[in-house]
Amino acid sequence: MISSYWQKARQSRDHRFDGLFYVAVKSTGIYCRPICPAPTALEKNVVYYEFAHNAAQDGFRPCIRCRPDSAPGSAAWQGTKTTALRAKQLIDQHNEHDCEKLAERLGVSSRYLRRLFKQHFGLSVTQYRIFNQCHFAKKLIQETNLPLTEIAFSAGFKSTRRFNDAFLKQLNIAPSTLRKTTNVKRSTLELILPFRPPYNWLTLRSFIEKRLIKPVEWVSENSYGRTFSNVLYKGSFTAEFIKDKHHFKVKIDIDNTQYLQSVINNIRRVLDLDADVNLIETHLSKNINEAFPLCIGLRLPGIWSDFEAGIRAVLGQQVSVAAAHNLVTKLVAELGENDLKHAYFPSAEQVAQSNFDFFKMPQARKNALHNLALFCTNNPGNSDLDLWLDLKGIGPWTVNYAKLRGQSQPDVLLEGDLGIKKAQAATNSFNSEKCTPFRSYLTFQLWQQLS
Repeated sequence: MISSYWQKARQSRDHRFDGLFYVAVKSTGIYCRPICPAPTALEKNVVYYEFAHNAAQDGFRPCIRCRPDSAPGSAAWQGTKTTALRAKQLIDQHNEHDCEKLAERLGVSSRYLRRLFKQHFGLSVTQYRIFNQCHFAKKLIQETNLPLTEIAFSAGFKSTRRFNDAFLKQLNIAPSTLRKTTNVKRSTLELILPFRPPYNWLTLRSFIEKRLIKPVEWVSENSYGRTFSNVLYKGSFTAEFIKDKHHFKVKIDIDNTQYLQSVINNIRRVLDLDADVNLIETHLSKNINEAFPLCIGLRLPGIWSDFEAGIRAVLGQQVSVAAAHNLVTKLVAELGENDLKHAYFPSAEQVAQSNFDFFKMPQARKNALHNLALFCTNNPGNSDLDLWLDLKGIGPWTVNYAKLRGQSQPDVLLEGDLGIKKAQAATNSFNSEKCTPFRSYLTFQLWQQLS
């Protein structure tokens, strides 16, 4: 059944299937994306794989023309193997590589995690991590002018010798050979980040534009950019929307390229590039009883961090979008770090140390800002936002907003939001529970009804 479905998708070369499976050709020994522009291979010579690493494991090498390393990622909600997929996603995002720490983060034993990984993906956690590192390095070799040594460390390797050995073993080509075949003349770090169409850029841009915090963020007709910083690195990016080619062209400045993969993955999240909107919209359509027309290609507009999203949410409590925008802009002007061109959103430490004399607001609201900043200062990297509910002044709406935009969780319905209540009152009734696991998209669809 799946093979027949993939066969039709391959023959159509439809970008909506890009990254959902891979095509290996036995006569050439190469595996490709289903949108590869090469002549269509005979079906008898084709083998289908759900994951690129399985094709590589069977001895196929990646196509240099369509570049499987550049395919959009798979959604976290794919299938029923939740724990294994979550582990895979954390490795993909460069957030965790050590198996013991990965298992602890997921609340399972390392032995069980290894068994799950082998069962669902056909290889060990370590083997997948190395494959993932090599694919990321391949992308940097083909799209940037970074030295190979710097690429090796950016991809997470501890030595160039280990990098060269692993790259050759995984991809059947040496890094230096691949660099010779790649004509890179760019002076800045520029990458291509693809997505599956449709992508409603105009709606996303409009949403961001109303909430734009200058000079942390900037937007143009076809691009969005912003700064980012933490104790380990700082920089900025500008992502240009290229509609006809189904990708964003992204320019990145970063002072520590060892964290480049984390930055790229967060850019993908902020722009919601890995969503399968066809699947999402089909599911929503079936479950809203034609209550309202869906906005096609809608994406979740992310915020760079859950802390920033939380601060924006606190400042947005019980005020209009315009008023909240003014308050966040004021906070950045007073507490954010500035350079010659841009500003950076203040860190948790900077916010925690402020008494907010520049704000004309109730002391309770200032206390909520301080409590949130102090918690994030004392618990760096803690992603369990439900713990915020123990903080005075932080309620469910604030936590859910941070989950929705700071973590891009797909199943958050802001039921207490005034705009959501108005939109629901203006549409035919339906059971929002049936829209699980995509209620975050339902939230933005309902907000669109107010436009």
